[in-house]
Amino acid sequence: MTEDLTLNMNAYLPLRDVVFNTLREAILKGELKPGERLMELQLAAKLGVSRTPIREAIRMLEQEGLAVTIPRKGAEVARMTEKDMEDVLQIRDALDELAASIACEQISEEELAELRHTMHEFEESTKTGDVKRIAEADVRFHDIIYHATRNVKLENMLNNLREQMYRYRVEYLKDEKNFPILIREHSQIVEGLTAKDKTMLTAAMHKHVMNQATAVKEMIREQEK
Repeated sequence: MTEDLTLNMNAYLPLRDVVFNTLREAILKGELKPGERLMELQLAAKLGVSRTPIREAIRMLEQEGLAVTIPRKGAEVARMTEKDMEDVLQIRDALDELAASIACEQISEEELAELRHTMHEFEESTKTGDVKRIAEADVRFHDIIYHATRNVKLENMLNNLREQMYRYRVEYLKDEKNFPILIREHSQIVEGLTAKDKTMLTAAMHKHVMNQATAVKEMIREQEK
């Protein structure tokens, strides 16, 4: 287990969320490796907390697909697999297309202006080399589109899916050669929404997801060698 694991304190969050964010970041940064055991007692001692917030945080990690509990063995960091990624991206592709189609009719001029601003924010974030910041900017871009559907149930489904996608999103954003592709795809999505052209928009959204799938598959295959 990594020796550098320390609690990322935040006075405004419950302890389980602080523990969750600490472990989540350690997994996404590769400080906690795929297949590494998440032992409650050790983690509790390491982070200076009781076992209860550790147990709750591990459950939250499982919901994101970052941890898995093996019978008679306990929890460990989940390995990234092509099948898991394909399952998640298949659902995301369908829901993104639905969200885009609805947003195309509903999106306001204010939301379009906010989307353009966020698109530029994303482009600026790619110059920082801070993967977490880049991922957050990408999430904000898509959130505006999801919110423009005015469909809370669809938004909730997409938010849940986003949590399961986060690990793959981070892997994709670690490679700088993907930035120009993402910037171009965001621009095409904004163009489709501005023109209210559903055909252009859904094609751009589909390509956006598929390019990510192709790139992350290659990364997973390299890691499995």
